[in-house]
Amino acid sequence: MRDRGGALHGILEANGGGMSPDQYLEHDGLGLAELVRQGSVSAAELLEVSITRIERLNPTLNAVIHPMFEQARRAVAAGVPDGPFAGVPFVVKDIIAMVAGEPQRNGSRYFEGWAPDHDSELIARYRRAGLVIVGKTNTPEFGLTPYTEPALFGPTRNPWDAARTAGGSSGGTAAAVASGMVPLGHGNDGGGSIRIPAAACGLFGLKPSRGRNPLGPDFSEFWYGFVAEHVLTRSVRDSAAMLDATAGLDAGAPYAAPAPARPFLQEVGAPPGRLRIAWTAKPFLGDSVDAHCVAALERTVRLLEELGHEVVEAAPVLDGERFGRAFMVMLCGQLAADLRLFPLATGKRVRRRDFEVETWALALLGRSLSADLQAAAVTWLQMESRRISAWCEQFDVLLTPTLASPPPVHGALRPPAWQHLALDVVGRLGAGTLLKLSGMLGDAARQAFGFIPWTPVFNATGQPAMSVPLEWTDDGLPIGMHFVARYGDEATLFRLASQLEGARPWFHRRPALG
Repeated sequence: MRDRGGALHGILEANGGGMSPDQYLEHDGLGLAELVRQGSVSAAELLEVSITRIERLNPTLNAVIHPMFEQARRAVAAGVPDGPFAGVPFVVKDIIAMVAGEPQRNGSRYFEGWAPDHDSELIARYRRAGLVIVGKTNTPEFGLTPYTEPALFGPTRNPWDAARTAGGSSGGTAAAVASGMVPLGHGNDGGGSIRIPAAACGLFGLKPSRGRNPLGPDFSEFWYGFVAEHVLTRSVRDSAAMLDATAGLDAGAPYAAPAPARPFLQEVGAPPGRLRIAWTAKPFLGDSVDAHCVAALERTVRLLEELGHEVVEAAPVLDGERFGRAFMVMLCGQLAADLRLFPLATGKRVRRRDFEVETWALALLGRSLSADLQAAAVTWLQMESRRISAWCEQFDVLLTPTLASPPPVHGALRPPAWQHLALDVVGRLGAGTLLKLSGMLGDAARQAFGFIPWTPVFNATGQPAMSVPLEWTDDGLPIGMHFVARYGDEATLFRLASQLEGARPWFHRRPALG
């Protein structure tokens, strides 16, 4: 990874300058930025390669739903800051993090025509790092599902197999990065939404510790602190360097992750030592795990043993059904509150027809739940988080598959037609209590968590967790491995990830579509 800049410098000299798409794909973000610093290639040339790839691939993938090509050209012409990613093309997920003057749809018809008048703090830090924003990416409505198939923009397709989901809710960013439109892109994660699409698209995806990255100036926290923002990348070092560039308190932050002992980029390539790693194939929240994922987990366990780590089969005890119900109660209550608050930003009243059927039904359910029930659900989740975090203290890392199966075909994770119709009827009647009585909350929880039986647990605990693209099925579908560390210990994850990246490289694996 570290000699990519020098290798391409020689190629460019031999070709008399300029950059081909193949050369662009040979490098991660740091490698491209180094070429810009050397003068081997310009930020403008990188941008045009990125734009060409987006224009060629996006009609198939539907990853970028708002191009910002002219804005990017103006930014490059004005001069980009000399940060670690100076001149590197970048995409922003169209939810939470806001880009001044650009549409923010959040995957919803309700927000059509609305744009913020300022950058989020995270976007400001991306700009200072030298990134050039070329577009905004697709997301399900309000990031609610582990697949990206919003009614507003349609499904994002997986570059490894366009018939399959790219995951969610950062599916648009994952497809853009995996296909080589950009070397890295923004995502956020409230139940796995960085790690899920990273696993589905063969990328490295880290959810940082709670409080590591800023959510200001508009928000203190999302979903009671469950949501974290970061990036999806093709290399480990890009993720580490980006966290160095963005981490740290902003004004009004309710809490902060412990300061790292040294820059995260210095952890990449550093020996991890002999780690004590627990592993389990048992789903915490679902019922079953596909045999491909179990086999991939077992191969990863053997790899870790070969690398000298102590690997123990163990898992915390968790009442998965109760956790799933409590998570859904929290989510529904938060969604109902959001719909009350949206008009403060948009000046536009909330109407049923402006939202997807499932979203409106979940909000109705949130309205029908009593305040004490919602508070009890959140309190129980926080208590369970403490217990699980305490269990994790006896290990350096916990290992599971990221997902319960390889990425399924489009539509497979959506509610069945009969349930969609029932939710539509209930939404028209405004009968949120009927939803509660009908057991649809339990159905929604089972549907949501069957595909993602591990990731949401560590949004509740706030621990850092990563999906590492170590395995592929025989027919070429990625399978991510999920690693969780103690709270505040991204350093161990970066050291382990870079060791795995060296032992089982993935950077040069490319989907045929890319």
